[in-house]
Amino acid sequence: MTRLLGKLSGTRALVVLFVLTLPLVTPKIRGADEIEYFSYLRSLVFDRDLEFGNEYLHFYQQDPEGLAGFKATFLDLREPRTGRHINFAPIGSALLWSPFYLLAHLGVLGARGLGSQVPADGFSWPYLAAVCYGSALFGWLGLLLTHRLLRRSGFGEPAASWAVAALWLATPVLYYMTLAPAFSHANSILTVALVLWLSPWHCGERLAAPWRFLAIGAAGGLAALVREQDLLFLIVPASCLVLSTWRSRSWGGGLLRAVLLGGGALLLFSPQLLAYRAINGRFGPSTLVARKMSYSSPHFFQVLLDPGHGLFFWSPLLLVAVFGLLLALRSRKPLPWLWALAFLLQVWINGSVESWSVAGAFGARRFVSSTPCLALGLATLLALCGSHRRRLASGALLAVFVWWNVSLMVQFGLRLMDRQRLEWPKVAVNQLVEVPAQAGRVLRLFFTDRERLVHESR
Repeated sequence: MTRLLGKLSGTRALVVLFVLTLPLVTPKIRGADEIEYFSYLRSLVFDRDLEFGNEYLHFYQQDPEGLAGFKATFLDLREPRTGRHINFAPIGSALLWSPFYLLAHLGVLGARGLGSQVPADGFSWPYLAAVCYGSALFGWLGLLLTHRLLRRSGFGEPAASWAVAALWLATPVLYYMTLAPAFSHANSILTVALVLWLSPWHCGERLAAPWRFLAIGAAGGLAALVREQDLLFLIVPASCLVLSTWRSRSWGGGLLRAVLLGGGALLLFSPQLLAYRAINGRFGPSTLVARKMSYSSPHFFQVLLDPGHGLFFWSPLLLVAVFGLLLALRSRKPLPWLWALAFLLQVWINGSVESWSVAGAFGARRFVSSTPCLALGLATLLALCGSHRRRLASGALLAVFVWWNVSLMVQFGLRLMDRQRLEWPKVAVNQLVEVPAQAGRVLRLFFTDRERLVHESR
């Protein structure tokens, strides 16, 4: 039994799992957010500007009925200062994808030289595949780095790898690494994990080297470049810096490191500031953004507990992970407290957004970037399962959570559920009745018409 558990854990298991999920990756761009992210890249490479009218028109013409709402906002409206088409998305994902995209372009040009008819227009399948598989790779690297974070925190196997694998397969992480990888969420796992990896691990004991805080700030700026709200994860290294400065009384050294932390973040975030200026005519987000903010976070508890949209109802495993994170606070070590604080800040910022429900999306996708923090909580609980019997029981329970998430993906894709919210008890009944009955059809569509599996209307 020990050998079996060993084979099911560790970095090798995560490598095997990545290979097994690769066939699920769907190189397709459908919704507004995906189009916005991709349009940055295509416009910069092919048009050498940040005017997205031709990109938006291309995608709208592929699905005029489904993108009618997209047209009303992104094709019909203009920025009042510049007259350009608007883009609410950050530029970071496009920059991360650019090496894969440029390699795809070189490959298409080479293939055309040999007689291929694949269009070298930046829109054809090789370009989309480069972006989508690039996201899957970045997401996996973020999960690997999360695994290393857990091991460095003192967690053994199989707790570390099981925690990562469970959060991968039993939450929206799986969906946004495979069926909808052109969103920014897979990329955000990597950038947030990088911030936490670089952050000091001995908060309050001594000041880390100055260059370390420059690197951490740069990682934080990159995280914000991918998703602006992820800048809040810098609370972890910033708090460590405050604790270490207070205990060492090295005020000058603390100030220097604070400047380097902020400077590194500003340096890496500067491409977004320049993009804001070019598109909006100001060094800030568009004034046309409809999703208003209320910083009192009136939806703080709803984003977690609302039955139709809440994080814990879409992904019940995360309730377990949060409980484990609270349990980790008993150690009185600074890091669990700071990671818990980072998660609470994500709850706060998501509860501050008018569109807190993320209706129409699969799951509470804005929390995907919190995966590294929540992994600490889940690993804390799994580490308590020392006996073989407890490990088998915990493995079986994790499998139930995976089944729940995958079945929801099937319901969402085949429209067996309302995509705007979870309807109870209908969604639970479908998990037990409709999804098993559709298993054969799902397999057939997976191999014959993947797009219908993701986008079908009954």
